[in-house]
Formats: sequence, structure tokens, C-alpha cells
Amino acid sequence: MTHYDLVIVGSGSGNSLVGPDFDDWQIAVVEEGTFGGTCLNVGCIPTKMFVYPADLAEAARTSGRLGVDASLERVRWADIRDRIFGRIDPISAGGREYRAHGEPNTTLYEAHAQFTGPRELRLSTGQSITADRIVLATGSRPVIPDAITDSGVPFHTSDTVMRIDEVPARVAILGGGYISAEFAHVFGAFGAQVSVIARSAPLLRHLDLDLAERFTSLAEERWDVRLNAIVTGASKTADGIALELSDGSSLEVDLLLVATGRRPNSDRLNLAAAGVAVHPDGRIVVDAQQRTTADAIWALGDASSEHQLKHVANHEARVVAHNLAHPDAPIESDHRVVPAAVFTHPQLASVGLTEAQAAASGRRFVTALRGYGSTAYGWAMEDNSSVCKLIADPATGQLLGAHLMGEQAATLVQPLIQAMSFGLGVREMARGQYWIHPALTEVVENTLLALELDQS
Repeated sequence: MTHYDLVIVGSGSGNSLVGPDFDDWQIAVVEEGTFGGTCLNVGCIPTKMFVYPADLAEAARTSGRLGVDASLERVRWADIRDRIFGRIDPISAGGREYRAHGEPNTTLYEAHAQFTGPRELRLSTGQSITADRIVLATGSRPVIPDAITDSGVPFHTSDTVMRIDEVPARVAILGGGYISAEFAHVFGAFGAQVSVIARSAPLLRHLDLDLAERFTSLAEERWDVRLNAIVTGASKTADGIALELSDGSSLEVDLLLVATGRRPNSDRLNLAAAGVAVHPDGRIVVDAQQRTTADAIWALGDASSEHQLKHVANHEARVVAHNLAHPDAPIESDHRVVPAAVFTHPQLASVGLTEAQAAASGRRFVTALRGYGSTAYGWAMEDNSSVCKLIADPATGQLLGAHLMGEQAATLVQPLIQAMSFGLGVREMARGQYWIHPALTEVVENTLLALELDQS
């Protein structure tokens, strides 16, 4: 049995823990899948590399309203795919090679790990290892409804669908969240007939209701959207896959993409043997320092966080790295202001409270909503659907939430994130700086000024 100073299970954000502070430690990294984690291989990065050409394809289709008669000749899916993974796969392979052979104090185990006792792991290779400290960064995996697994029909998840050989003629996407919305945009822009099947309404229901309802209306214009429906039956046919829905409707498609969420991989670790507690949804219980309920075991990222976001996992990894190196001066994760974006069409971005959450909190608040079309740049785009919505405390002038839907929403939200993070008031933000005219950022300025505070 080999003993280490530190064992890291997972090679996503956990891989970044290994740094100069630990040059005199013996470290093991355990990874059972593709090296580099979800974001690099099957998540944020490749999906956005598909989204960008999808944006270009969609722009060609819709430019006629601006007097530009462009058309989309064809989409070379295989070329797009190969360009994307031609960049990503070497990064993954290079990271693996470096961990395996680049550092004398680091050992890479390509195996599945399970606890057999406190800080003791049994690997699928038959080896057992122990450690003074263990970090669990095991990520998450797609959730597959029983109706799909029991049916035996072929299906894809976001982990596999980006590697297919061509754009299917007909795609059904099961799920109404951000993964569904992004892939519906990609396949729809590339010419597929897209059906979105969501068990509730509206789509993207985790967002502020104003934006979720507006997005759903736009989605219904682009795709075949089936709301408040679940798959009750699925079967293979000579021409594809037949789906029966709870609303009595049916459809036949060439490809089924299951995008019904992701679950932590904590259930595969035999955590009970190590004394590591989990939440009812499977997330590992951690405190503000990312410590689990077991001594000298930490967790981070999708394995423990309610925010399945790479920027959150990276933040937590920095906290864990510091606390490992400086146990007498630990720091805490800061999850007060956590932004997120959905890279569909149109883009959506949000941070802080939704209006429903603000109302449920019982606190006083005010809201303002302004369209992109209220700005000169919005006129240039002839944009009559995109919006910025802000929520603020009328007494203090502090922002409580920010929600945008439209072109570059994920970028426009950043100054609002900064204001919330550093306590910049609404009026100071709106009037204490120049806003470039006629830039799209003026929609943020206009919405800030529209908030009715107790003292203007």
C-alpha cells in the first residue's frame, strides 16, 4: 500500500491544485475518464466552440431584415467538429502526459477510486493507496430518465453528441435547461429540425420569470417546443426513434439528445467508509473552507457545489490549494455573487436574486426593465426582444440581481457583477462614469437610471 501526502481524485479543476507550494510533497492524481474534466472535454469549451459558428449561421439566416440578403450555403459539421477537438484533444493528452511523466513528485493513476476507510482508497487496478490529505474533485455526469434507459433506444448526452459525424435531419432534445437550450441553438442553426421536450414550463425556469417566458416565446418561433410533457415511451423504428409523450402527442426523430441535468459522481466513491456526508441530492457536504465532514478530506466543484459552473470550481480549487498549503491561515470560498450565462440564441446571463426570490425574501425591492431597442445600438440591430432587468434595494441603492437576454448578455452582465461584488451603488455606477455612446452597454446605464430609489 503506497502512502502520499496528497491524493486528488479528479483531473478537472482538481488538477490545478498541484503547484509550487507542494514541490516537496508526494502527490497522486486519480482519474478514471478523459484527462482534464468536464469543461475541457465535454462541457463549456467545446460547446461554446460549436455555438460561435452556430451564431454565424443564424445571423446569415436572419440578416435579411437589415437589408443584407445573405444565405447559408452549407454547414461542414465534420470540419467544425475536427477543428474543435483537434485543439481540445491535444490539450487533454498533454495534460495527462505532464501529470504522468512531467513531475517527479506526482503519480497519475488512471483508475476508478473508492474509499475503504478513512483516507484509504482502493483503485480499480487492484492497488490501494492512503494519504494524509485527500481532495475530491470528481465532477458530475448526465442524468438519464428511466423511460429512456428502460426502452433500450440509442441516445446521446452532452458527453457524446459533439462527436457525431453529421447533423441529423431531426433532433429531439429532452430537457428544458441550459444544455438543451444551447444544443437546440446549435442543431437548429445548422439546419436540423429541432424538437424540445420539457417536463415543465417555461424553458430555463431557473432564470427570472420575465426572461424565461420571453425566451420560451422566442424558442417556440424557432423550434418545435413541447412544454409540460414527459416521454412515456420510446422505440426504435426503421427510420429512427419514435417517442410517445404524456400529452398524447408523438414524434419520430433521427437523434435523441438527453439533457435532463447532471448529478454528482459522489455516489461512486463509497463515501460512507470515509465518514464523508452527502446532501440528499448527492452533493458532498462541505464548509466554507471546502472541508468535508471527514478529517483532512476536501471537496470542490460539481462533486459538492450547488453551482455546476467551471468558474465556481476554479474558485473553490484556489481556496483548497491555499488551505492545503497554509493550514494555520485558511480562507473561505465566496459564493455571495455567482453569475451564470446560457450561450443559446439569444444569450442569457444572470447574477443575484430573481424577482421571485426577492419577493420570497420579504425584503423591499424595486425592479426596472429596459429593452436593447431603447439604445442607439439596439436600433442598429433592430432588436425588439432583448432586455436588461435589474433588481435593487430602494433604501441602500445596492443591486440585488441582474438579468439580461440578448446579444453579448454574458459580457454586458460583467460590470453588474462587479458592482454587486464590491458594493457599488446603482446611482454611483450609473452617473460616476462615462458610458460609451452608442455602445450596447447603454442598455445597462438606462436600466440603472430607471430604478426608482428612495433618494435619487
